[in-house]
Amino acid sequence: MDNLSTIIGRNLYEIRKKKNYSLDKVADLTGVSKPMLGQIERGISNPSVALLWKIASGLNVSLSYFIEESKDETRYVQFNDIQPLYDSKSQMTAYPLFPYDDNRKFEVFTIFLQPGCNHNSNPHNDGVEEYIIVTEGQLDLVITETVYKLHKGDALSFPANKKHSYQNSSDTLVCFNNIIYYAR
Repeated sequence: MDNLSTIIGRNLYEIRKKKNYSLDKVADLTGVSKPMLGQIERGISNPSVALLWKIASGLNVSLSYFIEESKDETRYVQFNDIQPLYDSKSQMTAYPLFPYDDNRKFEVFTIFLQPGCNHNSNPHNDGVEEYIIVTEGQLDLVITETVYKLHKGDALSFPANKKHSYQNSSDTLVCFNNIIYYAR
């Protein structure tokens, strides 16, 4: 497997060329500076989850599009082989189990939140849905202003075109699976 920064850079370059966009156009669409986009494309910079979400939303693609490397029909995923995405600001680590597949229209992550973590997510595009399944700890999921306290085994789905955040207000690690479905 290639270095994650290399994969992200290659995929950003490919989507940009496929859409016939210049770096300036991508910067306008995403709000990410042209120099930063150039560094990402060259594999020099490893963007945070928040920055990748910003780019993905601006280009109207899934987050995992940027980390996808294999297109095999059968996929066996060994957790220890996954290169995680970090958001050090909010203490969140996301493991892309099944990156976005255009035929299936979804992606699957395992996400860990450290104690005290508060990860804010901007609204996704219309038609995007999230499905959350808590596997460890208690997750406080805030959608707009409503707080849902999810415990191990609890699940929740919601239209993700609203402001939402994932919070761990406990003193133990929280783990959950996040399935993101992209309606077209």
